[in-house]
Amino acid sequence: MRYPNNLPESGSLGFIAPSFGCAVEPYRSAFQNGLKRFHEMGFQTVLGPNAFSGQGVGISSTPESCGREVNDFFSRDDVDAIMSCGGGELMCTILDFVDFDLLRKKNPKWFMGFSDNTILTFLLPTLCDTAAIYGPCAPAFGMEPWHPVLWDALHLLRGVSNRIQGYGHFQLEGGKDEDHPLLPYNTTEQTVLKFYPEDSGDIRIRGRLLGGCLDVLSNLSGTVYDQVNPFIDRYREDGILWFLEACDLNVFDIRRSLWKLDQSGWFRSARGFLIGRPLHYHQDMMGLDQYRAVTDSIGKYGVPIIMDADLGHLPPSMPILCGAIGELHARGNALALRFLRG
Repeated sequence: MRYPNNLPESGSLGFIAPSFGCAVEPYRSAFQNGLKRFHEMGFQTVLGPNAFSGQGVGISSTPESCGREVNDFFSRDDVDAIMSCGGGELMCTILDFVDFDLLRKKNPKWFMGFSDNTILTFLLPTLCDTAAIYGPCAPAFGMEPWHPVLWDALHLLRGVSNRIQGYGHFQLEGGKDEDHPLLPYNTTEQTVLKFYPEDSGDIRIRGRLLGGCLDVLSNLSGTVYDQVNPFIDRYREDGILWFLEACDLNVFDIRRSLWKLDQSGWFRSARGFLIGRPLHYHQDMMGLDQYRAVTDSIGKYGVPIIMDADLGHLPPSMPILCGAIGELHARGNALALRFLRG
């Protein structure tokens, strides 16, 4: 596994929009304030041509333009690390225009993004053996004041820390809108972890971290970009510690998606599963809830499953170093994750 150089002090952050750009509020103002905060910290910033674009369908611009932007920023000498401007819907359509051969040959750079950006945070490790960070997109750094999750993400980019832990509370309903673009998370709800098997009181798991947004991963499965089984074979001695969360999927969609990935052989080397809170939180349909949607699919592997973790579209979502070896410890409602390079 290749690990990029840490973002240096006064280093250069590049911002690209392979999914949505920051064309509308509240994202535009939040992004601009985030840039201001980075400048105040002494960082340089380089904006891609699509950063403020909203001309595309489900993405910032045309798939060709978004793919070129990715290739360019991974090749530029004046960019130390890359951050996505937002999530979105159709980042998958840029893949035919991303030069993965080029990305394999270039010196690696950190890429950080969330949700639809699973496209890169997942494929960089599995196709290019390059670690990436499944973490907040650029507009999140515009909130005032910063939530600790943003410091954790920046510290991962900087190489200041290799350990994160759960945050204890999360947001079920936020107030951020076009009139209040800089509002912080409204963390009113307490994090309560669910374990499977239910009598698992103190869980320790070690494995190579792989995962992201289940909506995106299910769509990738079975395509020419699905090289998960060779990746599993390559790192068979480590086993895989899966981290998964769902955005638009209802409980039956989650069940179907996990069935598909299971049938594709993705979970055959699983050491454990870290499951985030789904956006459709505490939904029950025809007797199926968010917990059975998971355990009915992957409980057969007999490995620990931790659910309702601080991960996903009900923030805060722990930044995770995809491709690294993870050491996870969960007890009660406390969760800690350490990243090891190997």
